[in-house]
Order: sequence, then C-alpha cells, then structure tokens
Amino acid sequence: MSVDAIFRALADPTRLRILRLLGAMELAVGELAQVLGQSQPRVSRHVGILCDAGLAERRREGSWVFLRAVGGGDAATPLPDAVTRLLATAEREDADFAGQCATDRQELTAIRAAREETAQGYFARHADDWDDLRRLHSPDGLVEDALVQALGDAPLGQLLDIGTGTGRMAELFAGQADRIVALDKSLDMLRIARAKLQHLPTDQVDLVQGDFTALPFGAHQFDTVLLHQVLHFALDPALALAEASRVTRPGGRIAIVDFAAHDHEELRERHAHARLGFSDRQVKALLRDAGFSARAPVALDGGELVVKIWIGQRRDAAPVDTLKEKRA
Repeated sequence: MSVDAIFRALADPTRLRILRLLGAMELAVGELAQVLGQSQPRVSRHVGILCDAGLAERRREGSWVFLRAVGGGDAATPLPDAVTRLLATAEREDADFAGQCATDRQELTAIRAAREETAQGYFARHADDWDDLRRLHSPDGLVEDALVQALGDAPLGQLLDIGTGTGRMAELFAGQADRIVALDKSLDMLRIARAKLQHLPTDQVDLVQGDFTALPFGAHQFDTVLLHQVLHFALDPALALAEASRVTRPGGRIAIVDFAAHDHEELRERHAHARLGFSDRQVKALLRDAGFSARAPVALDGGELVVKIWIGQRRDAAPVDTLKEKRA
C-alpha cells in the first residue's frame, strides 16, 4: 500500500464523498452514481483509483459488484483506518464537507427506502405461499433436522426468531425454548404467523413487528438468536448482525441458515434477494466483527441451492458499538 497513492486518491472531493458513503454501507457502482449524480463510467474511474490505493475493495456477486471501504480496526489496515478517522474529523470541522455528506446520506436513505419498498411489496404479494417458495430452493425437513441438531447441545432459553415469516421456526422450537419472540417487519407475514401459531400458549410466543437493523429490544435479552433464510434480504448484513449481537447475552448463540454463495441472478428480481448467498469466509468475518466466535459450518446439498448453517457464540465483550461508531 503506497502512501503516495493514498494521498493522490484523497485529492479529489468526489472520492472523499465515496469513501464516506462506503463507510456507511456496501454499495454497487450504480447506486453510488445515483447518490453522486454522476455517470457510472465516471464513478467507476473514481472507484478504481480508490481500490488501487487500497482504500476500497470490490466484491462480485454474479453480475453485480459491491464496494466497501477497507478498514475496521484490523491490525493489517492502519492506513485506511487512519483515513477513515481523518474524514470523520473533517466532517465535524468543515461545514461545507459536512453539508455535502449529509446530502449524500439523504440520497442514500432514498435508495434504502426504495429497495426496502420493493422487498416489502414482494412479501405482501407472497405471504400466503412463502413456505412453498422456500421448498423450491431447499428441502425443509433436512434443514430443520440439521438445525435442531446444531442447536441441541445447549438449552435454547429465550429465543429470538428474526424474520419469522410464516412462523415455521417458532413452531419448530416452541417445545424446546423457554419463550420465543417471533419478529418480522411485514404485517402480512405476522398475520400468517399468528394463524400458524395460534395453537400455542400465548405466554410462550410473542409476535412483534420490527426491523432487523433496529431491533425493538434492550441489550442482552436473548440466549439464542435465529436468522433463518433472512440474511440474504439484508442491504447491510453487518448492521443486522451487530443488532443481533446487541440483544444476545454473553455466551449466547446465533444461528444463521442461508444459502451458500451462488450465481442465480434471477433471485434478485423474482424474490427480492439483496445478496446471492454467502461464503464461509464472509460469514466468519461478519460473525467475528459482531462479537461472535464461529463454529465450523454445516452444509446441506440436497437442493438446487446449497443451504448452510452457521453457528456463533457471543463473546463476553462483543464489540457491538464498533459498527455504529464507524458509521458516525
């Protein structure tokens, strides 16, 4: 990593704006172009300079390329981390730069809202046949048996089912957990889940509307947190896991059931997937940054797409505020 390259990369105000945006969330080039009001080729050139300087990096998912800022407190990235701190200070001290960053974040909020509206529209249209759609991609019985086994080495205690959908996971674990909170952002999904779970005692399962990026719970409330076929809908998986960590008790567990990385592009449009699965390396890093120690994953190859189960145990001192500080 060349210091000269870093300073040349920082010599353009557009690239400074890009770095602040990438510090907030992963973005595609087209999304950056929309926020910046510039052409994709021009933004691509800026991105290339930042990547060559080691300040940003690309991650390909099918035909999409996501960009993220390099850093995060890793001992191997002191210069990018120093640049991040410098830009945060500049935003506090320079009113013009702060104003531009605020405007950019407003545009970013609009992009988030539009994408979430698309996903919510999908949920509303398919709430009644959501279980059937899942069966197109993985054998439910095999996945459920493997998940029960993976979590069977310790009591479930207080369980939070994030993105409960039709409530199937809450139904599956109702006899094993002390209490289950089934959360979903979609009222249509909660309506279906309420019908499915109405046979259970009312004090055993709570249905809650909420967003996995801003969970409506205090810290350290749950012994087990479950994200079953949910994380691929996250615009910012790291933020979702940081929230999951915040509400997990020290020593508690998180279980992520999702697709291994794949190239089924049609899932973006047909089923509103924001991510085409995840690699083991990616999930291990996400868990580590959220304060979890990862176990070896379980792979289930019985369907068109490979389903993975990743289990993490929350460390006593999880750095759950680090992500929010980086986004400040």
